[in-house]
Amino acid sequence: MRRFLDRHWYAYAMVLPVVVVIAVLVLYPLAQGIFFTFTNINEGNIANPVLDRAATYTGVGLTNYLNVLSGDPSFGSFWSTLIRTLIWTFGCVLCHYGFGLALAVLLNRQVKGRALYRVLLILPWAVPAFISAFAWKYMFNAQYGIINQFLRALGLPDPIWLGQSDWALVAVVIVNVWLGVPFMMVALLGGLQSIPGDLYEAAEMDGASPWQRFRHVTLPGLRSVSSTVVLLGIIWTFNMFAVIYLITGPNPNTRILVTYAFERFFSGASRDYAVASTYGVLILSVLLVFASVYRRALRKQGEVW
Repeated sequence: MRRFLDRHWYAYAMVLPVVVVIAVLVLYPLAQGIFFTFTNINEGNIANPVLDRAATYTGVGLTNYLNVLSGDPSFGSFWSTLIRTLIWTFGCVLCHYGFGLALAVLLNRQVKGRALYRVLLILPWAVPAFISAFAWKYMFNAQYGIINQFLRALGLPDPIWLGQSDWALVAVVIVNVWLGVPFMMVALLGGLQSIPGDLYEAAEMDGASPWQRFRHVTLPGLRSVSSTVVLLGIIWTFNMFAVIYLITGPNPNTRILVTYAFERFFSGASRDYAVASTYGVLILSVLLVFASVYRRALRKQGEVW
């Protein structure tokens, strides 16, 4: 051990600051959040130095988990919120990947003005999310928004996009797709440019059609990139808070797990830190289970990840 440390001490010295920062900013809050899930902590019983009030919350065991997982509406209707979260996540990621792949294939060809198109398509990714959210919120305005004005001009019905209906979920999906496609496009375009051109030439000489070249050369060549960006997209979208909350606010029709955890932590007559922390731990658990299953499925397909 001493010889090992004498040889690699500089590596540990370089890693130590990062470990300390992660421990302070991530591990300690995570441990505290897990602890809160086993208590009844809220705004009324937490310690408050300003009011000279000591903490009076007590341990409740697994009560918070049982209450949340029971699906009780007073605790957020966990299962219906989870289903809405899955619809939101997979709907967005499917559109991200589909549109991103289509644009990447188009931009990978020698077309006139390709550099300009790339810059224009990356703009939604470059604009801060809150600016995009406010712009789309105005465009979705039922009375003055440009989207409904366009629909009226065509003689089509103009829904109340951001009201208490399923149109609100459709609206936030559209905004998130608009924001997320550029990242997917850039990542897949890099993957396309790494595929050797010899494979396409060989397939063309063998008489493969464009669809066959896409299916048997392009998609297998993008497998490693696709597996990574899809996983990242699912994790980011599952935890996406800004787009939903800035556009619709605390709307039950767009409520997903992370927005409900925020509502319980920062809203209401008595902020329920215990239930909010329980939702946070359950969100982490769902993502860990998904990531492990996803990783195992990739290994079965021969992907090293």
